Amino acid sequence: MSTSFQALVVRQAEEKQYSRKIETRSTDDLPEGEVLVRVHYSSLNYKDGLSCIGAKGVTREYPHTPGIDAAGIVESSSSDEFKSGDSVIVTSYDLGMNTSGGFGQFIRVPSGWVVPLPEGMTLRESMVYGTAGYTAGLSVNALLHQGLTPEQGPIVVTGASGGVGSVSVALLAGLGFQVKASSGKTEAAGFLRELGATEIIGREEVNDESGKPMLKQLWAGGIDTVGANVLSTMIKACQAGGAVAVTGNVASPDLPITVFPFILRGVNVLGIDSQNTPMALRRKVWNLLAGEWKPKNLENLAKECTLDQLDPEIERILSGAQQGRVLVNLQ
Repeated sequence: MSTSFQALVVRQAEEKQYSRKIETRSTDDLPEGEVLVRVHYSSLNYKDGLSCIGAKGVTREYPHTPGIDAAGIVESSSSDEFKSGDSVIVTSYDLGMNTSGGFGQFIRVPSGWVVPLPEGMTLRESMVYGTAGYTAGLSVNALLHQGLTPEQGPIVVTGASGGVGSVSVALLAGLGFQVKASSGKTEAAGFLRELGATEIIGREEVNDESGKPMLKQLWAGGIDTVGANVLSTMIKACQAGGAVAVTGNVASPDLPITVFPFILRGVNVLGIDSQNTPMALRRKVWNLLAGEWKPKNLENLAKECTLDQLDPEIERILSGAQQGRVLVNLQ
Protein backbone atom coordinates (compact mmCIF):
# COMPACT_ATOMS: atom_id res chain seq x y z
CA MET A 1 0.00 0.00 0.00
CA SER A 2 1.37 3.38 -0.97
CA THR A 3 1.87 6.20 1.53
CA SER A 4 2.06 9.92 0.80
CA PHE A 5 4.85 11.94 2.40
CA GLN A 6 6.64 15.28 2.29
CA ALA A 7 10.03 15.69 0.65
CA LEU A 8 12.35 18.41 -0.57
CA VAL A 9 12.48 18.08 -4.35
CA VAL A 10 15.09 19.74 -6.56
CA ARG A 11 14.06 20.33 -10.16
CA GLN A 12 16.05 21.51 -13.15
CA ALA A 13 14.32 24.53 -14.70
CA GLU A 14 16.83 25.32 -17.43
CA GLU A 15 20.31 24.09 -18.30
CA LYS A 16 22.02 25.55 -15.23
CA GLN A 17 19.07 26.68 -13.14
CA TYR A 18 17.63 24.59 -10.33
CA SER A 19 14.70 25.16 -7.99
CA ARG A 20 13.82 23.38 -4.76
CA LYS A 21 10.60 23.14 -2.80
CA ILE A 22 8.73 20.78 -0.52
CA GLU A 23 6.37 18.50 -2.44
CA THR A 24 4.05 15.60 -1.69
CA ARG A 25 5.41 12.30 -2.94
CA SER A 26 4.30 8.68 -2.76
CA THR A 27 6.25 5.66 -1.57
CA ASP A 28 5.34 4.14 -4.96
CA ASP A 29 7.74 6.67 -6.49
CA LEU A 30 10.73 5.46 -4.49
CA PRO A 31 13.36 3.20 -6.06
CA GLU A 32 13.45 -0.54 -5.53
CA GLY A 33 15.06 -1.92 -2.39
CA GLU A 34 14.48 -4.40 0.39
CA VAL A 35 13.99 -1.91 3.23
CA LEU A 36 11.46 0.92 3.47
CA VAL A 37 12.35 3.37 6.24
CA ARG A 38 10.20 6.09 7.80
CA VAL A 39 12.77 8.86 8.30
CA HIS A 40 12.75 10.65 11.66
CA TYR A 41 15.95 12.66 11.25
CA SER A 42 18.44 13.60 8.57
CA SER A 43 21.34 16.04 8.54
CA LEU A 44 22.84 18.57 6.17
CA ASN A 45 26.20 17.96 4.51
CA TYR A 46 28.14 19.93 1.91
CA LYS A 47 27.43 17.21 -0.66
CA ASP A 48 23.69 17.79 -0.10
CA GLY A 49 24.19 21.45 -0.92
CA LEU A 50 25.95 20.51 -4.15
CA SER A 51 23.11 18.16 -5.08
CA CYS A 52 20.68 21.07 -4.56
CA ILE A 53 22.44 23.25 -7.13
CA GLY A 54 22.92 20.71 -9.90
CA ALA A 55 26.45 19.45 -9.32
CA LYS A 56 26.51 16.60 -11.84
CA GLY A 57 29.42 14.95 -10.03
CA VAL A 58 26.97 14.35 -7.17
CA THR A 59 23.55 13.98 -8.83
CA ARG A 60 23.10 13.14 -12.50
CA GLU A 61 19.33 13.33 -12.98
CA TYR A 62 16.55 15.56 -11.70
CA PRO A 63 13.95 15.88 -10.19
CA HIS A 64 15.68 14.54 -7.10
CA THR A 65 15.44 14.47 -3.30
CA PRO A 66 18.87 15.03 -1.68
CA GLY A 67 19.97 13.93 1.78
CA ILE A 68 22.91 11.53 2.13
CA ASP A 69 21.91 10.79 5.74
CA ALA A 70 18.80 9.25 7.26
CA ALA A 71 17.81 7.67 10.56
CA GLY A 72 14.42 6.21 11.30
CA ILE A 73 12.20 3.18 11.80
CA VAL A 74 11.82 0.31 9.36
CA GLU A 75 8.31 0.44 7.90
CA SER A 76 8.63 -2.80 5.96
CA SER A 77 11.39 -5.17 4.91
CA SER A 78 11.80 -8.14 2.57
CA SER A 79 15.21 -8.83 4.11
CA ASP A 80 15.66 -11.35 6.92
CA GLU A 81 18.16 -8.98 8.51
CA PHE A 82 15.62 -6.24 9.31
CA LYS A 83 12.00 -6.19 10.42
CA SER A 84 9.27 -3.61 10.86
CA GLY A 85 9.94 -1.45 13.91
CA ASP A 86 13.74 -1.69 13.83
CA SER A 87 15.64 1.54 14.45
CA VAL A 88 18.24 2.03 11.72
CA ILE A 89 20.81 4.39 10.21
CA VAL A 90 21.40 4.81 6.48
CA THR A 91 24.32 6.89 5.22
CA SER A 92 26.71 6.85 2.29
CA TYR A 93 26.58 4.55 -0.75
CA ASP A 94 24.26 6.26 -3.28
CA LEU A 95 21.71 7.65 -0.82
CA GLY A 96 20.84 11.27 -1.63
CA MET A 97 23.08 11.27 -4.68
CA ASN A 98 21.14 9.42 -7.37
CA THR A 99 18.88 7.54 -4.96
CA SER A 100 16.06 9.50 -3.32
CA GLY A 101 17.49 10.66 0.01
CA GLY A 102 16.89 11.64 3.58
CA PHE A 103 15.27 15.01 2.90
CA GLY A 104 12.08 13.01 2.44
CA GLN A 105 10.00 11.31 5.14
CA PHE A 106 10.53 7.91 3.53
CA ILE A 107 13.44 6.20 1.79
CA ARG A 108 13.69 2.75 0.20
CA VAL A 109 17.17 1.24 0.00
CA PRO A 110 19.04 -2.07 -0.37
CA SER A 111 19.44 -3.92 2.93
CA GLY A 112 23.22 -3.80 2.49
CA TRP A 113 23.14 -0.04 3.10
CA VAL A 114 21.37 -0.29 6.46
CA VAL A 115 23.07 -0.18 9.87
CA PRO A 116 21.15 -1.14 13.02
CA LEU A 117 21.03 1.75 15.48
CA PRO A 118 23.73 0.93 18.06
CA GLU A 119 22.86 0.48 21.71
CA GLY A 120 23.41 3.72 23.60
CA MET A 121 22.55 5.99 20.68
CA THR A 122 19.23 7.64 19.81
CA LEU A 123 18.06 8.29 16.28
CA ARG A 124 18.52 11.99 16.93
CA GLU A 125 22.10 11.53 18.13
CA SER A 126 22.97 9.45 15.08
CA MET A 127 22.08 12.38 12.84
CA VAL A 128 23.90 14.90 15.03
CA TYR A 129 26.83 12.83 13.79
CA GLY A 130 25.56 12.03 10.29
CA THR A 131 28.04 11.39 7.49
CA ALA A 132 30.28 14.20 8.75
CA GLY A 133 30.52 12.70 12.22
CA TYR A 134 30.92 9.20 10.85
CA THR A 135 33.77 10.46 8.63
CA ALA A 136 35.38 12.05 11.68
CA GLY A 137 35.03 8.70 13.46
CA LEU A 138 36.70 6.88 10.59
CA SER A 139 39.52 9.43 10.67
CA VAL A 140 40.10 9.06 14.40
CA ASN A 141 39.97 5.28 14.07
CA ALA A 142 42.61 5.41 11.32
CA LEU A 143 44.93 7.60 13.41
CA LEU A 144 44.60 5.28 16.40
CA HIS A 145 45.16 2.23 14.19
CA GLN A 146 48.33 3.91 12.97
CA GLY A 147 49.47 3.98 16.59
CA LEU A 148 49.09 7.67 17.48
CA THR A 149 48.73 8.42 21.19
CA PRO A 150 48.19 11.66 23.12
CA GLU A 151 51.74 11.45 24.50
CA GLN A 152 53.21 11.93 21.01
CA GLY A 153 52.01 15.51 20.71
CA PRO A 154 49.15 17.62 19.36
CA ILE A 155 46.81 16.77 16.50
CA VAL A 156 45.82 19.54 14.09
CA VAL A 157 42.31 19.62 12.59
CA THR A 158 41.62 21.84 9.58
CA GLY A 159 38.21 23.23 8.70
CA ALA A 160 37.60 22.75 12.41
CA SER A 161 34.32 24.66 12.60
CA GLY A 162 32.69 22.58 9.86
CA GLY A 163 30.91 19.25 10.18
CA VAL A 164 33.80 16.78 9.94
CA GLY A 165 36.18 19.18 11.69
CA SER A 166 33.98 19.97 14.68
CA VAL A 167 33.18 16.33 15.42
CA SER A 168 36.87 15.45 14.99
CA VAL A 169 37.81 18.09 17.58
CA ALA A 170 35.25 16.70 20.06
CA LEU A 171 36.27 13.06 19.53
CA LEU A 172 40.02 13.70 19.78
CA ALA A 173 39.63 15.88 22.87
CA GLY A 174 37.52 13.20 24.50
CA LEU A 175 40.30 10.69 23.88
CA GLY A 176 42.82 12.92 25.62
CA PHE A 177 44.60 14.47 22.64
CA GLN A 178 45.77 18.07 22.51
CA VAL A 179 43.84 19.50 19.57
CA LYS A 180 44.99 22.44 17.47
CA ALA A 181 41.81 23.60 15.71
CA SER A 182 42.43 25.52 12.50
CA SER A 183 39.63 27.81 11.36
CA GLY A 184 39.30 30.99 9.37
CA LYS A 185 36.24 31.97 11.41
CA THR A 186 37.33 34.00 14.42
CA GLU A 187 33.77 33.87 15.76
CA ALA A 188 34.07 30.07 16.05
CA ALA A 189 36.81 30.16 18.70
CA GLY A 190 34.41 29.84 21.66
CA PHE A 191 32.51 27.01 19.97
CA LEU A 192 35.74 25.10 19.32
CA ARG A 193 37.01 25.56 22.86
CA GLU A 194 33.71 24.21 24.18
CA LEU A 195 34.31 21.10 22.06
CA GLY A 196 37.72 20.64 23.69
CA ALA A 197 40.21 22.38 21.39
CA THR A 198 43.34 23.34 23.35
CA GLU A 199 44.46 25.93 20.81
CA ILE A 200 42.78 27.83 17.98
CA ILE A 201 45.07 28.59 15.04
CA GLY A 202 44.44 30.59 11.88
CA ARG A 203 44.43 29.18 8.38
CA GLU A 204 47.79 30.79 7.65
CA GLU A 205 49.48 28.53 10.20
CA VAL A 206 48.63 25.49 8.08
CA ASN A 207 49.22 27.12 4.72
CA ASP A 208 53.00 27.50 4.33
CA GLU A 209 53.90 29.21 1.06
CA SER A 210 57.69 29.11 1.41
CA GLY A 211 58.03 26.27 -1.07
CA LYS A 212 60.27 24.33 1.33
CA PRO A 213 60.04 20.55 0.88
CA MET A 214 60.16 19.99 4.67
CA LEU A 215 59.08 22.11 7.63
CA LYS A 216 59.69 22.17 11.38
CA GLN A 217 57.94 19.26 13.10
CA LEU A 218 54.87 20.80 14.76
CA TRP A 219 52.34 18.02 15.36
CA ALA A 220 52.02 14.27 15.66
CA GLY A 221 49.28 14.10 13.07
CA GLY A 222 46.14 15.66 11.76
CA ILE A 223 42.72 15.42 10.15
CA ASP A 224 42.38 17.48 6.99
CA THR A 225 39.18 18.55 5.23
CA VAL A 226 40.75 21.13 2.90
CA GLY A 227 43.36 19.53 0.63
CA ALA A 228 45.76 21.39 -1.65
CA ASN A 229 48.54 23.43 0.00
CA VAL A 230 46.98 23.08 3.45
CA LEU A 231 47.30 19.30 3.30
CA SER A 232 50.82 19.69 1.92
CA THR A 233 51.74 21.92 4.88
CA MET A 234 50.26 19.46 7.37
CA ILE A 235 52.32 16.62 5.93
CA LYS A 236 55.55 18.63 5.74
CA ALA A 237 55.19 19.78 9.38
CA CYS A 238 54.26 16.35 10.72
CA GLN A 239 56.52 14.58 13.20
CA ALA A 240 58.50 11.51 12.18
CA GLY A 241 56.19 8.51 12.04
CA GLY A 242 53.13 10.71 12.26
CA ALA A 243 49.98 10.47 10.17
CA VAL A 244 47.42 12.72 8.49
CA ALA A 245 43.89 11.50 7.71
CA VAL A 246 42.56 13.01 4.47
CA THR A 247 38.80 13.55 4.27
CA GLY A 248 38.15 16.34 1.77
CA ASN A 249 39.27 18.73 -0.91
CA VAL A 250 37.38 21.96 -0.25
CA ALA A 251 40.32 24.02 -1.60
CA SER A 252 41.50 21.71 -4.38
CA PRO A 253 42.19 18.04 -5.12
CA ASP A 254 45.77 18.90 -6.10
CA LEU A 255 48.63 18.11 -3.71
CA PRO A 256 51.84 20.14 -4.22
CA ILE A 257 54.47 18.13 -2.36
CA THR A 258 57.69 16.15 -2.75
CA VAL A 259 58.29 12.61 -1.50
CA PHE A 260 60.69 13.81 1.24
CA PRO A 261 58.23 13.79 4.21
CA PHE A 262 57.39 10.19 3.36
CA ILE A 263 60.90 8.81 2.84
CA LEU A 264 62.81 10.95 5.36
CA ARG A 265 60.28 11.11 8.22
CA GLY A 266 58.01 8.18 7.49
CA VAL A 267 54.91 10.35 7.52
CA ASN A 268 51.74 8.42 6.63
CA VAL A 269 48.77 9.75 4.65
CA LEU A 270 45.54 7.93 5.50
CA GLY A 271 42.79 8.17 2.91
CA ILE A 272 39.27 8.19 4.38
CA ASP A 273 36.43 6.86 2.20
CA SER A 274 33.17 7.15 4.10
CA GLN A 275 30.97 6.33 1.13
CA ASN A 276 31.95 2.72 0.53
CA THR A 277 33.30 1.59 3.90
CA PRO A 278 33.09 -2.20 4.43
CA MET A 279 30.13 -2.98 6.68
CA ALA A 280 32.23 -4.53 9.46
CA LEU A 281 34.25 -1.32 9.85
CA ARG A 282 31.12 0.79 9.44
CA ARG A 283 29.38 -0.95 12.33
CA LYS A 284 32.53 -0.83 14.47
CA VAL A 285 32.83 2.95 14.12
CA TRP A 286 29.12 3.57 14.72
CA ASN A 287 29.34 1.45 17.88
CA LEU A 288 32.34 3.46 19.09
CA LEU A 289 30.47 6.71 18.41
CA ALA A 290 27.54 5.37 20.42
CA GLY A 291 29.69 4.20 23.30
CA GLU A 292 33.17 4.97 24.55
CA TRP A 293 33.82 7.77 22.04
CA LYS A 294 30.54 9.67 22.52
CA PRO A 295 31.37 13.28 23.48
CA LYS A 296 29.69 14.65 26.58
CA ASN A 297 28.96 17.80 24.59
CA LEU A 298 27.46 16.01 21.56
CA GLU A 299 24.31 18.15 21.59
CA ASN A 300 26.45 21.30 21.33
CA LEU A 301 27.57 20.19 17.87
CA ALA A 302 24.25 20.71 16.13
CA LYS A 303 21.34 23.04 15.63
CA GLU A 304 17.96 21.65 14.61
CA CYS A 305 15.64 22.67 11.80
CA THR A 306 12.55 21.28 10.10
CA LEU A 307 12.27 20.45 6.42
CA ASP A 308 10.64 23.78 5.66
CA GLN A 309 13.43 25.63 7.50
CA LEU A 310 16.19 23.89 5.55
CA ASP A 311 16.57 26.25 2.60
CA PRO A 312 18.62 29.00 4.32
CA GLU A 313 20.81 26.35 5.93
CA ILE A 314 21.61 24.99 2.46
CA GLU A 315 22.66 28.47 1.33
CA ARG A 316 24.77 28.84 4.47
CA ILE A 317 26.68 25.60 3.98
CA LEU A 318 27.33 26.37 0.31
CA SER A 319 28.79 29.77 1.22
CA GLY A 320 31.09 28.23 3.85
CA ALA A 321 29.33 30.03 6.70
CA GLN A 322 27.89 26.97 8.45
CA GLN A 323 29.20 26.10 11.90
CA GLY A 324 28.99 22.62 13.35
CA ARG A 325 26.17 20.33 12.27
CA VAL A 326 22.59 20.89 11.07
CA LEU A 327 20.07 18.29 12.24
CA VAL A 328 16.90 18.00 10.13
CA ASN A 329 13.75 16.87 11.98
CA LEU A 330 11.30 15.14 9.61
CA GLN A 331 8.78 13.93 12.19
